[in-house]
Amino acid sequence: MESTSQKILSYIAKNRRATGKELTEYLQNISSRAVRKQLKNLIEKGLLQKMGKPPKVWYFLVKKTTPTVFLINKNIQAIIDKRYYFISSTGEAQIGWKGFVSWCQKTKQDPIKTSQEYIDTLKKYDIFRKNDLINGMAKMKNTFTQVYSDKIFYLDFYSIERFGKTKLGQKLLYSKQSQNKELINELIMEIRPQILKVINKYQINGILFIPPSVKREIQFMKELEKQLHLPIKILAVSKVKTPIIIPQKTLSKLEDRIENAKQTIIVEDNSFYKNVLLIDDAVGSGATLNETAKQIKQKNLCTGQVIGLAITGSFKGFDVISEV
Repeated sequence: MESTSQKILSYIAKNRRATGKELTEYLQNISSRAVRKQLKNLIEKGLLQKMGKPPKVWYFLVKKTTPTVFLINKNIQAIIDKRYYFISSTGEAQIGWKGFVSWCQKTKQDPIKTSQEYIDTLKKYDIFRKNDLINGMAKMKNTFTQVYSDKIFYLDFYSIERFGKTKLGQKLLYSKQSQNKELINELIMEIRPQILKVINKYQINGILFIPPSVKREIQFMKELEKQLHLPIKILAVSKVKTPIIIPQKTLSKLEDRIENAKQTIIVEDNSFYKNVLLIDDAVGSGATLNETAKQIKQKNLCTGQVIGLAITGSFKGFDVISEV
């Protein structure tokens, strides 16, 4: 006699996919709770995989493939395990060496050869990194005739050549676009220690979170402000609502981005601070940070330094960040 789990596997094999509701109706004499338990067991055994979120979750058979063993240098694997993160077109997070191999196979590249090229590319970009921070001042000075921030840091670049978005770039893009609370929380937990380190090192006593220009149900910057739990005064700032909202990311010309920042960012605070930290999620041209720092200095709100900190920043230009 065919077991319940075998019936489930047979049904999904025949129909390619199924929901828990479909399977409950098919099995008839088994409760939905019992079906969910069977599905959970089959997933744990590696026989099924699921996709979607309640109330619509689909179950599929796991494709059986013979894993290829790659003899990889342990040091290279350790770096890739720490820094590689890719979200596939189906919304699956592919992490570390396993994810890197999956990406290489999908793009028809040799994982061993490509892993060394990936490490070499990271080294090229890591030249700009010191104490886990990337100094963005050189790029700002090459972009603007006058830079109002005293320092600009990125936690990482948004993307790197050939390999695309970095780990933080991937997480930032998809946490904002998907509105996935779990991914948002994961990203905030990851960057929180670095933000606190900057706050302590530069004796920050005022923080300004750059307001978003794209309307979303869950605003990443608001979540970041809430979850940081900082015992530091937050500067009042607002984003002016124009009849037709033009997000900065849609503007391709630098002068348009500068004008957009001038007309839409208003620092409303009137308190006085020693050192102020401006926090933004992604810096492309840097126009918003520069305009915000300018207003703070023109209002004489800060007696010390105005420091900009972005989760991700662009290496050259700013078009790469237009999707965030």
